[in-house]
Amino acid sequence: MIIVIETWHLKPECAERSTEIMQEMDDLVGPRAHEDPAWAGHADFYHSREHAEQVLMVYRWRSVEEHRQLAAREESELQEFYRVHCSAPREISYYTPLPVDVDHDDHAPDRHAQSIT
Repeated sequence: MIIVIETWHLKPECAERSTEIMQEMDDLVGPRAHEDPAWAGHADFYHSREHAEQVLMVYRWRSVEEHRQLAAREESELQEFYRVHCSAPREISYYTPLPVDVDHDDHAPDRHAQSIT
């Protein structure tokens, strides 16, 4: 299992409509991706707070090879979308989850601590 991160570079004039634009992209290529047997769950979208034109799409996929095949098939469908909404084509990065056991209780702030004034 891998984590796929797609970085989308919207045109500056499109940044304020990022939710609408990314929904349009998902409507365009999402159905085929969701039907692919390598699809491994829900995608999350993140709008950068530092770079208004940047949107990340994060999701799981079965393997890098299978995802690269899908991404190659999608490119022809995305050409008009890129032309209208993007300053560059999407960038795709692949990550492997690390089995780090994070104990959240040890790092949580003490909710009962009183503030010092």
